Amino acid sequence: MLDDEAIQKYIKAGRIACIIRKEAERYIKVGMSLIDVAKYIEQKISEYGGIPAFPTNISINSIAAHYTPEPDDKSIITDNSIVKVDIGVHVDGYIADTASTIVFDDKYITLAEAAKEAVEKAIKIVDKGIKFSEVGNIINNTIKNYGYNPIYNLSGHSVDRYVLHSGEVIPNFRDRMNFGSFKVGNVYAIEPFATTGVGYVENSSKITIYSLKLNPKKLNKLSNDIQTLFNTIYSERRALPFALRWYTNIYELELLTKIIKVLLSQGLAISYPVLVERTRGLVAQYEHTVLIGNNGEKIILTDNC
Repeated sequence: MLDDEAIQKYIKAGRIACIIRKEAERYIKVGMSLIDVAKYIEQKISEYGGIPAFPTNISINSIAAHYTPEPDDKSIITDNSIVKVDIGVHVDGYIADTASTIVFDDKYITLAEAAKEAVEKAIKIVDKGIKFSEVGNIINNTIKNYGYNPIYNLSGHSVDRYVLHSGEVIPNFRDRMNFGSFKVGNVYAIEPFATTGVGYVENSSKITIYSLKLNPKKLNKLSNDIQTLFNTIYSERRALPFALRWYTNIYELELLTKIIKVLLSQGLAISYPVLVERTRGLVAQYEHTVLIGNNGEKIILTDNC
C-alpha cells in the first residue's frame, strides 16, 4: 500500500518524465550528438525538480536498450535512423519510466506506430486483477497486426522505491507461464518493443551503464580510492543505474574504468550490456508507467502533463 506522500511523489516524477519526453521529441534533430542530447534531457530533469532514475538511453536502429553515451562519445543522430529515447525520473526514490521513438525516415513510421499503439491499448486494460499475460497478448497482437514482431525477451516490469525492476515481469506476448496480475498499491512500467527482426535481443560487448551492490565486508578490503568512489555513487544512487560520465569530475575516465572493473570482479557492481536485436532488425519502443492506487484507481503517471 502507498501513503499519500508516496503517491504524490510518483505523480510528480511522472509529470516531469512526461514533459521531458515531449520536449525531447521536439528537440532531437539529425546531426545532434548523443552526448548533447543526454545532457540536455538529464539537465531538464534536474531543472524540473527530479533526478534521473537511470542514464538517458538513446538507442538507434537495431539497438534496443541500454545505450547511453560515454564521456568521449562521438556518435550523432543520423539521417534515415529510428531513435528510441528512454527516460527515467525519480523524486525521493519514487520512479517514473517512459520512452518514445523518433523516426528520421518515413519508412519507419509504421514500426513506431506499432509500438505506440501497443502501449496505448495495453494501458487501457491495466487494472487490479488483470493478468500480466493478458496485457502481453494485446501487445503481441497489436504489433503482429502491423506485420512486425514484439521483442519476446524484453518486458515491462514492476517498480518500487529506488528499484527500477522490482521483480514482476509484464511480458510483450501471451506468456502462459506468467501467472502474475496487477495489484493495488503497486507501480508498473508497460514497455512494448516492435521490430522488423525475429524478436529477440542479445548482449553486445558494449557496456555503458552500471549499478552498485552493497557488501560492506567486501568493500572494506579494497583501496581507499575504490571505497571513496563506491560510497560517493551509492550515497546518490543506491541500487539505481548510473553512467561513468557522471563521475568524470571526480576521477579520470581511465581510473574510473579500472575501478568499475574491480567492483564488477568483486560482485559490488552490475553491468548492463547494450542490447541489440539478434538479426539486426530495426526496433521501436514506447513506454508508460502506471500506478494502481490503494482503492484501485489507475493513474497513468507518464501521460499526465
